[in-house]
Amino acid sequence: MSLRLIFMGTPDFAVPTLLDLVAHGHEIAAVYTRAAKPAGRGMKLQLSPVEVEARRLGIPVFTPATLKTLEAPVEFRANDADAAVVVAYGMILPQAILDAPRLGCFNLHASLLPRWRGAAPINRAIMAGDSETGVMVMKMDAGLDTGDVAMAERIAITDAMTAADLHDALARLGGDLMARAIGALERGKLQLTRQSEEGVTYAAKIDKAEARIDWNRPAHAVLRHIHGLSPFPGAWCEIPIDGEQVRVKILRCAQVDGAGAPGQLLDDHLTVACAGGAIRILELQRASGKPMKAKDFLRGTPLKPPMRLS
Repeated sequence: MSLRLIFMGTPDFAVPTLLDLVAHGHEIAAVYTRAAKPAGRGMKLQLSPVEVEARRLGIPVFTPATLKTLEAPVEFRANDADAAVVVAYGMILPQAILDAPRLGCFNLHASLLPRWRGAAPINRAIMAGDSETGVMVMKMDAGLDTGDVAMAERIAITDAMTAADLHDALARLGGDLMARAIGALERGKLQLTRQSEEGVTYAAKIDKAEARIDWNRPAHAVLRHIHGLSPFPGAWCEIPIDGEQVRVKILRCAQVDGAGAPGQLLDDHLTVACAGGAIRILELQRASGKPMKAKDFLRGTPLKPPMRLS
């Protein structure tokens, strides 16, 4: 016997969970997602990744601008769902929606709660230098990621991981975790545990103003800052090219031995000194350009010491 579910999600991160629930035989009565937005050069309406998959699977799609109307809970309850699964939906669920499914609403969150509640847990875990993170299934309440936790999976964060790498790994892990949690819910075996009141941190939304690289920080902190913002919004610095200060995003790097004034190029392979140690730039992107490997970038734009990045 399977459960009848409402799925609520929007970006790529949510797609593996939707597909895993379908693969495990659960009936998806409806998908709620954010409405299509104009994107690209032609500003054509672009469906969310979740809506694309839902349409392919023949699942009814709803894109309400808000869930705070009097009609929204009525329409929600009309789906006659046992439970709702929420993954990066992008909209606050009012209490009337949370109370609508008979078994509740269950959220997949990309951190080890109560650490990194909030909007940007993947980026913040990398930027803070955390050695591990994970995904958790939580029964939602009215608070910000404060609900009781059901299941968790952990993953190590290596210095080579960018936010994109960790995002993809957690999305895959999370789909499997949620499918197991909903299976346990179906059998009446899902156990919930209150979150600890200790170790609470908040993952504030990334502000573009914090994306500029500070070479006056230690090399490891610079590396984690770069990788935590890769590929979006992208940590950036300015490089003097042909007499102009050109903004360049650094997308991937490695920590290496080296010493010099912060921001100084130490060789012709894009090794840059930090306040302590150095990093070697492996991948970067000029404004309006495509991401490039460092060796390809240097072919067209040779950079040599004692040049300084700022």
